[in-house]
Amino acid sequence: MDTTSIWEGTSAEVGFPALSGEIEVDVVIIGGGITGITAAMLLSRAGKSVAVLEANHVGQGTTGYSTGNLYVTLADQLYHVRDKWGQETATAVAASRSETLDYLEGTVVEFNLPCRFDRRPHYIFPTHDSQVEKMQREYETLRDAGQPASLTREVPLPFPVDQALKIDRQAQFHPLIFVQSLAKSIASDRCRIFEDSKVVEIDDDQRVVRTAGGQVRAEKIILATHMPIGFHLVQTEVFPYREYGLALRLKGDSYPEGIFWTFEQPSHSIRSYEADGTKYLIVIGELHKTGQHDDLEDYYAKVEAYARSRFDVERVEFRWSAQHYRPADELPYIGRSSTTKDTYLATGFGTNGLIYGPLAAAIIADDICGRENRWADLYNSRRFTPAKSAKEFLKENANVAAQYAKDYLSRADVERLGEVPRGEGRMAELDGEMLAVYRDENGEWTVLSPVCTHLGCIVHWNGWEKSWDCPCHGSRFRTDGEVIEGPAIAALAKKAIRD
Repeated sequence: MDTTSIWEGTSAEVGFPALSGEIEVDVVIIGGGITGITAAMLLSRAGKSVAVLEANHVGQGTTGYSTGNLYVTLADQLYHVRDKWGQETATAVAASRSETLDYLEGTVVEFNLPCRFDRRPHYIFPTHDSQVEKMQREYETLRDAGQPASLTREVPLPFPVDQALKIDRQAQFHPLIFVQSLAKSIASDRCRIFEDSKVVEIDDDQRVVRTAGGQVRAEKIILATHMPIGFHLVQTEVFPYREYGLALRLKGDSYPEGIFWTFEQPSHSIRSYEADGTKYLIVIGELHKTGQHDDLEDYYAKVEAYARSRFDVERVEFRWSAQHYRPADELPYIGRSSTTKDTYLATGFGTNGLIYGPLAAAIIADDICGRENRWADLYNSRRFTPAKSAKEFLKENANVAAQYAKDYLSRADVERLGEVPRGEGRMAELDGEMLAVYRDENGEWTVLSPVCTHLGCIVHWNGWEKSWDCPCHGSRFRTDGEVIEGPAIAALAKKAIRD
């Protein structure tokens, strides 16, 4: 199954060189998504010399697999922040996100980025009477935060919706074209951008970052990798999940105008988008912890069934899934690493990263440049909030511990390499050793250690994405063992085993 996102399918790569040799800059940024490229823009404008190291291609990580929605509230609703932190904090979160949304619009205009930035009303609606109270609480939280929220019975969808919360002046855009075009606009001798430059080592003490082709020496290091790579205490406070998306063509031309979410669980989001003169309906849904999927569930099919039950669908054009990291206390972690003053991180965005990413870039850039940022304390990465985070922290880390115990005691899927189906991966026990085995369509095997190189969990095969996924902290590996995403830096070890 092809899992190209609509953003990848409707954009072209910009093309930057790989790092070669040794360079020295003020700031090295690891990660060329919306966080890293925005930080590069802000820092280079402030007179800092910058190097961006992207493992693959600019924007084609989490940013290129996001929803494209820009909104002031949160995907899990702002009222949860109010319940945990109080209305004052909820108001500050909304204000910081609203300010960043406006800044993104200004950036699009300033650089003339062809990313189809459009303001749209945002509707959130209950699908059952039991969810009406949630809608009321979200409305009150947004209203008290000074946001343009109202309750309405006029919802422009082709199926019955009794009432909804409407938030005016939210937005949508093409996130990949935004990042690619911005990167192209800011690239210079002061702001050097490198693709195909996977980081293989970070020396925080010497402030040196190494790739296979060279190294960067810097005064400051920014980990703009969604989840900070390497080992960081904050990794115990953010939790990896995956969600699924489809871009569909409808019969006829009746595409709904607006951004629509449900209060149900699992939640769904719906919106229309036009790219290259073609209209699409984008539907997002389903949710599970990374590496803890049900092998019998076809998540794409479930999202498609949801869409077909409500719209006159002609065909599915794009399928993709994306990873996000949920924070323990409802707020992301942005700022200096807990172990060193010269390394910065930004994580725990949930599914709200297209706003939180640029916001994080601004907070970190201001700190590096010695400027005060009024949102820095709100999202302080070194905060200690046991009363607010204990419930999620204990639940999620108990889940991690259970994965360690279960997987190290689990039995193999097959006893011989020949039992692995073509195009699939399986766990095999050969000569007393548990192995992760992938067999390609030509019948050739790739045999790997199943032990995640981050903290030693056992990876699970993901048949939809053709990857090995870690169920503990979300590292994901290709069939050849190379890292796709997550905190792991090193590849899964290759094993020389014959059937």
